[in-house]
Amino acid sequence: MTQGPDHANQLGTPNAPTTTKLLLLGSGELGKEVILEAQGLGIETIAVDRYENAPAMQAAHRSHVIDMTDPDQVRKIVSLEEPDLIVPEIEAIATDELAHLEAKGYHVVPNAKATRLTMDREAIRRFAVDEVGVPTSGFAFADSEEAYRESIETIGLPAVVKPTMSSSGKGQTIVREDADVMPAWTKAREGSRADTGRVIVEEFVPFDAEITLLTVRHRDGVTVCPPIGHTQEGGDYRESWQPADIPEPVFEEAARQARAVTNGLGGYGLFGVEFFIKDGEVLFSELSPRPHDTGLVTLASQRESEFELHLRAILGLPVPEEVPVTSPGASCVILADDAIDAPGFRGVADALDWPTVKVRLFGKPRGYEGRRMGVTVAEGASVEEARERAKEAASKVRVVDES
Repeated sequence: MTQGPDHANQLGTPNAPTTTKLLLLGSGELGKEVILEAQGLGIETIAVDRYENAPAMQAAHRSHVIDMTDPDQVRKIVSLEEPDLIVPEIEAIATDELAHLEAKGYHVVPNAKATRLTMDREAIRRFAVDEVGVPTSGFAFADSEEAYRESIETIGLPAVVKPTMSSSGKGQTIVREDADVMPAWTKAREGSRADTGRVIVEEFVPFDAEITLLTVRHRDGVTVCPPIGHTQEGGDYRESWQPADIPEPVFEEAARQARAVTNGLGGYGLFGVEFFIKDGEVLFSELSPRPHDTGLVTLASQRESEFELHLRAILGLPVPEEVPVTSPGASCVILADDAIDAPGFRGVADALDWPTVKVRLFGKPRGYEGRRMGVTVAEGASVEEARERAKEAASKVRVVDES
C-alpha cells in the first residue's frame, strides 16, 4: 500500500508479490475502459459495484458486490484487498470513509476531498463560487417543499431542478411553467443516488454551446485537452464531438477556470469539467473527478484517450503537456428502448460498414428504457462528417431481448 502517485517505477505483475493493485469503486462503462488500460500496464484490478456482472467486473481480475454507501462494507473490502489505488467511479460512495482510509495512508484518486466535494452538487457549486471564485449560473438549494418553492421564486422560470447527488441526468427536469414545479420536486428526490433530502434549483441558461474540458493534473503540471462539444437529453449525454468550435479566447477562459477549480481540489488524475458558453461568457456548470462520458469521443479523436491519461496521471507516469486532436471525432450512444433482461445486439456488422467507425458494447446485464448500452465512435475529415458517421452507425445497432 503506497500513498501518492509514485508508482511509476514500481509496477509489478498481477497476482504476484510485486503487484500494483487498483480497486475500482463503481464498475460502469467508463470504469471498464480504465480497467482495460490498467491491464495493459500489468496492474492487478478489482472491480466493485452494487450489482453483479457490471461492465468493469467483466474485465477485472476479480470483483465484489457491496453497498458502496455503507462505510463498513467499503472498509472491509479495502482491508481485504489492500489496494495501492482506490479509484471512485460513481457518486454514491461513503465519502467520509474514503477520508478515513486516506488518513490511514491509502491513495484515494484524486483525493478524498475532491471525491467528497464532487459527489455532491451543492458542495462543488459552493466550492467553485465561494473558494475558487469562478462564475456560474444562479442557483439555490432546498430540503423542504417550502424552501423549494422559495428557491423557484428566487431563481425564476424557466429553471433546472436536479438532485444534489445523481448521475446520467437522473431526476433532472427543466421547469418551464407553474404546473411543472411540484412534479420536478418529486422527480428530483426520487432520482437521487443517496438520500440527501436536498435538491438544486438552477437558473436556466439558453446557452450557445455546452462543452467539456478534460483537465489532467499530473506530476508535471496541468494539461487541458481540446474542447469537447456535446448534446444532452434530460441531462444525459447523447453525442459528443472534438474539437468543439469555440473562439480561442473562450477556450482560454474556460481552461483558466478548469485549472483553477481542479488545482483547488488537488490530487492527480483526469477531471471532466463542464461549462456553458453564452454570448462569449464562460459559466462553470459541473465537474467529475474521473473520466467523463462525453470523453468517450477521445477513443477516436486523441492519441491518448481520456482513460489512458487518467491512468498515467494517477500512477505518476508522464502526461504530454499538450494533447492534440489527431482527427476530428464524434461519439453517439446506443440506447435500450425497453426493459430487457438479457440484452443482445443486432446490426453491429452494418454499423461497422461505415468507415473509421468503432463500436463499444458495454456489457450491461440488463437494460431499461433510455439506458446507455453502448456507443459508436468515428473519425472524419471534419467534425460534421465524424458526427454523421457516428450517428448513422449508432442507428444501425438495435438492442434486443435474447431471453
